[in-house]
Amino acid sequence: MNSQIAARHATATGDYDRWLLLITFLLVGLGAVMIYSSTSVVPPSLTKKNITQFFYFKRHLFTMILGFAAMFTAYRLKVETIQKFALPLLIFSFLLLMLVFVPAIGISSGGARRWLRLWPSTFQPSELVKLSMVIYLAKYMSASDYRTDSFISFIKPIAVMGTFQVIFLLQPDFGAAISLGIITLAMLFFSGMRLRYLLSLAAVTVPLIIKLIKEPYRWKRVTSFLNPWDDPQGSGFQLVQSFIALGSGGLRGVGLGDSKQKLLFLPEPHTDFIFSLIGEELGLIGATAVIILFLLLFFRGIAITNKAKDGFVYYLSFGLSIMIAFQVLINFFVVTGLIPTKGLPLPFISYGGSSLLVNMAAVGMLLNFSRDLGNRKVYDRTRDMIVRKKALRTVYRSRRR
Repeated sequence: MNSQIAARHATATGDYDRWLLLITFLLVGLGAVMIYSSTSVVPPSLTKKNITQFFYFKRHLFTMILGFAAMFTAYRLKVETIQKFALPLLIFSFLLLMLVFVPAIGISSGGARRWLRLWPSTFQPSELVKLSMVIYLAKYMSASDYRTDSFISFIKPIAVMGTFQVIFLLQPDFGAAISLGIITLAMLFFSGMRLRYLLSLAAVTVPLIIKLIKEPYRWKRVTSFLNPWDDPQGSGFQLVQSFIALGSGGLRGVGLGDSKQKLLFLPEPHTDFIFSLIGEELGLIGATAVIILFLLLFFRGIAITNKAKDGFVYYLSFGLSIMIAFQVLINFFVVTGLIPTKGLPLPFISYGGSSLLVNMAAVGMLLNFSRDLGNRKVYDRTRDMIVRKKALRTVYRSRRR
């Protein structure tokens, strides 16, 4: 009897996905440990700038606090509120993206302008753009007038995506442009959009992508990816050092904090190549554990999708899961030499405030949607499409009469 009352109470009040929260805590906690390990040895050049072994760690802890605040805020938001602010958030992210070109606000580094100057750190608007686009697409696809067999329904989100991609390429940020494109196409495909529309777009864009890749600095990345040992001290240096780090770890690793590659051998060990450091210090066991955690996180996201209450939650939970999973996959592929080097941080683990804030907000929304799973209906996409087609046929016949 008591168990029945407790079950009714849980259904009435709602219960979040505790496994999803636990996985997130483990990933963020591991990230904090590995960031300290990767930055605890300070080279003389940075010591002169008053940077201590706790410099990056303290900044990351501050970002973690903001990240958990973002997660809690997203968790408390009503679904209707998220849906209502889909378009305003997209416009806001567009304005932030344009601000990177303002000299007094935007920051230029390595020949690119991708960051905004915000105390006490910086912010990369492209991360917010991806989240905003996912929310916008979820609202767009769940609208009653969205048709998967309509070219107009297909071209509208493509036009929005293309606008952002043009700005990304002006920064330039080729990786962000590709990421946004893949996320958008994945959501369109998931919605049941006609395959011929997607293939037609691919046929048009592939020549453009090839032309962009042939830019000298991008082509250099491709050649070094194909055979980094041709120039191990130049263009292939980072990838070669990543291989050495992963290979040195063996089964159990060299020990936490005992990495040799972080001693000015492996560039960016606390950001894009932090997984290589995990492989070196924690070995195959530690690296495999991280992969399993990300797989579980993705599966929990898809489980929420399958039990969504309505179309908006259905598409949004899928989009958020894909957004995180794609970034994880690209990072793994880069550090293991499966694709050319691209600066994408490992979600929840790498040093990078923009990525952490956005991904924590995404998890907060997934936790939000996971409440009352037992009381939610499975969103039947096929049934929804049939209902829409019948309604459109009725309207068409009434107009003919």
